[in-house]
Amino acid sequence: MRMQQKYLFISGVLIFISLLQSCLKDTCTHSYSYTWFEPVYKTPAQVRQSIKSGIAAEVKVPGKLFIKGHYIFLNEINKGVHIIDNTNPAAPVNKGFINIPGNIDIAVKGNILYADLFTDLVAIDVTDPLNTVTKKIIGNVFPSRYYGFSADTTKIIADWIRHDTSIVADCNRNNQLFFNDIGVAVPTAQLNNNALFSGGSPVGIAGSMARFALVNDYLYTVGNAEMKSINISAPQDPVVVNTTTLSWGVETIYPFKDKLFIGSNAGMFIYNITNAASPFQTGTFSHARVCDPVIADDKYAYVTLRDGSTCAGFLNELDVVDINNISAPVLLKKYDMTNPHGLSKNGNLLFICDGKDGLRILDAADVNDIKPIKHFTGFDAYDVIAYGGLATVIAKDGLYQFDYSNLSDIQQISKISINN
Repeated sequence: MRMQQKYLFISGVLIFISLLQSCLKDTCTHSYSYTWFEPVYKTPAQVRQSIKSGIAAEVKVPGKLFIKGHYIFLNEINKGVHIIDNTNPAAPVNKGFINIPGNIDIAVKGNILYADLFTDLVAIDVTDPLNTVTKKIIGNVFPSRYYGFSADTTKIIADWIRHDTSIVADCNRNNQLFFNDIGVAVPTAQLNNNALFSGGSPVGIAGSMARFALVNDYLYTVGNAEMKSINISAPQDPVVVNTTTLSWGVETIYPFKDKLFIGSNAGMFIYNITNAASPFQTGTFSHARVCDPVIADDKYAYVTLRDGSTCAGFLNELDVVDINNISAPVLLKKYDMTNPHGLSKNGNLLFICDGKDGLRILDAADVNDIKPIKHFTGFDAYDVIAYGGLATVIAKDGLYQFDYSNLSDIQQISKISINN
């Protein structure tokens, strides 16, 4: 019935336009190309049963990044996780793909991958990337992920089918978006890779855009206004033990020692986790309404602020915040940027994904005088993980790797291109 309504609506629009053209000789018209996405509905049981690994798939709409050992785990937004063998960073191999509908965030401890599946949390054994085993699924861990559900709450939007079409409209018509219960129609010209939405250690490394953070026997996850404390002392059997209410607009979480640094579109919040099951707030740094990931070390927090997003801010800068007094963080220094996103720090080196201005590598030995070392351009950088002389960067057109073991000769050594 809904699909019939969709076609009747489109037919009605086209008939109206045709009649209007026949009545007005001087009517100005313009042809618009649109792409709309028809949802594929499944029951929760069907979606859960579809979690499985298989052969490698092309990277099309990349999201969050996680590195564990010689593997790179790369989220395919709302689709699942690519497993990339990075034994040789100069020639990474796309090894396999785990189908996880509605997936955005990931973390890995030991051989267990934790991922969101719309509102659910799933624990998957990835010992064999081509033969993964689902160990546990916990429902309603992420209630803010409600958009995965259809008007019929017994079903979930598990996938989308793309349709391209064109219509003729009056010249005064704005280049609009159409939203309805069937799908999303967007001007083809505006499509991009975010069109459908936004070592030996057992614990791996997450990017600064992460909403999952691993600290010892706990997984912490953040949503719009809450944080979950999940006990993973038995990695295959995660247990949600606490929910902490947060301010609205929370976007990222970064762990450092016994602290969690939470980035939101209104500021940075610092939580103490000496009692791992019950984090409590110890400090706040407020700023204008902007999107901001945050990382930290013993003395300073580094926050990137950017505009051009749903956060509706107008700043593009790096803020260095003094956290020596953890209960009263103080802004120490600001540095202008183009459109900064994710960031990472290794020793005195600071890596910043500056959006369309590529990757910046900076000397942050003196936070009052951060100096450029190298600037790679020609790509739109989103997030970065720098560790052990290797910087892994996810960008709109690919997964890049840079060798910075020799600061006088930092080089790009590989790229996995994105087919979007």
